Amino acid sequence: MSVLSFGCRLNIQEGEAIRAHLAAAGLQDTLVVNTCAVTSEAEKQARQAIRRLKRENPQAKIVVTGCAAQISPDSYAAMPEVHRVLGNAEKLRADSWMHQASAVGDIMAARQPETLPEEPGQDFRQRPRAYLEIQQGCDHRCTFCIIPYGRGPSRSQALGAVVERARKLTDQGFREFVLTGVDIVSYGGDLPGRPSLGQAARRLLNLVPGIERLRFSSLDPAGIDDDLLRLYAEEPRVMPHAHLSLQAGDDLILKRMKRRHSRDQALRVAESLRAARPDIALGADMIAGFPTEDDAAFMRGADLVDEIGLAYLHVFPFSARQGTPAARMPQLPMDLRRARAAELRRRGEAGLRRHLAQRSGKAASILVEQPGLGRDETYAPVKLTGIHDKGSVIATQVLAARDGGLWLEAA
Repeated sequence: MSVLSFGCRLNIQEGEAIRAHLAAAGLQDTLVVNTCAVTSEAEKQARQAIRRLKRENPQAKIVVTGCAAQISPDSYAAMPEVHRVLGNAEKLRADSWMHQASAVGDIMAARQPETLPEEPGQDFRQRPRAYLEIQQGCDHRCTFCIIPYGRGPSRSQALGAVVERARKLTDQGFREFVLTGVDIVSYGGDLPGRPSLGQAARRLLNLVPGIERLRFSSLDPAGIDDDLLRLYAEEPRVMPHAHLSLQAGDDLILKRMKRRHSRDQALRVAESLRAARPDIALGADMIAGFPTEDDAAFMRGADLVDEIGLAYLHVFPFSARQGTPAARMPQLPMDLRRARAAELRRRGEAGLRRHLAQRSGKAASILVEQPGLGRDETYAPVKLTGIHDKGSVIATQVLAARDGGLWLEAA
């Protein structure tokens, strides 16, 4: 029995829910591949994993689920190694694991988020931080993105259920939490009273005092409102770290991506976050080589990395996804996409080095992730001396940025 999850934190968290369902159903001979559909490379890796798992475990039954399976169930069902396919909604239902048939429903008809198991799996309990799924799906249609067709419309978890799960996890010793979903800034739009993400997070912290540190997964700049900015400014338990879904830094490319923010708006959001929390570290997702991106457009995006002062950069060479509008646009050569991605990563690494240098000599609160390694409040990687329990939070003094600026060493 094992679960191999690809892609985002949400998928990884749901993998732990699947593991709990497998254990409850007693499916010791079942191997699950929880796929991602963000890029063609992610799907390629999933298919390679399916074949490898079957070679290594010829008697095992392989179940494929996740976004790629939801979008293209027949293609995975046709693989001789695959026993059955489950959709993204079905994979989180306990009764799906009691049967042997494939089941992939119409995710676009979903109106409620699936309920996660009451108790997290053993692997979840061994992680240093807890992930709280508060939202599912996305109502936007960025031209490059296939994920709404794998996740369905935006659906919010009722805050009461989130609070109850958080209480159980704090009782189990978790001290840092991450609120996650597909488009978490849209949280609450489908709930009574339409609570915003900032309002919901404030109530969560008030109702669960055992949460010592709170982070957010990727934030769409267009959805960062005054409630969220006030929370960053007023609540010390919210960590000074935000990861923005920027994707590009040129207005024409952003428009062709059908993003909801402009270059100037991205700069203003970054300025507002820094005004609310002067010690904040910012990260972002960026796509390199989007269709029709010329040299000037690319440089405006690369310069935005420096202008915002991004400390963490996730870069993806553009990957055309069948069924999206961007796949029908004039494509750039893959070599050019990769070269532009390398340049963005170079700028991101320089931004990280600058951030780490600024942390040198300052006091820090570190979440221990594994022996000798942790993360400070700004999500900077920390090299620790001494012996500390995974998941514990220690106060220390940062000594220096070392090893090319990629690690901090703390006493």
